[in-house]
Amino acid sequence: MTKKIMILPPKFQTYESEASQFINQLKKQNPKLEESQRAGRALLWDKEPIDLDLKRRADESRVKQQPYVYHSK
Repeated sequence: MTKKIMILPPKFQTYESEASQFINQLKKQNPKLEESQRAGRALLWDKEPIDLDLKRRADESRVKQQPYVYHSK
């Protein structure tokens, strides 16, 4: 099976959506935008690998909670 490539007429080859125009304008106004986005991602999402042995030991040493915490023995 061969792939068909759609060739656009010349007037559509340079088309840029309003969203793309807005993002490009935003990047021109704030050149460090992508860098700050990467820093924010690193802060919230990029984490160190979990030490599975340490996690297992912590889970095993956890004190079990009473079924009804507001009732004292």
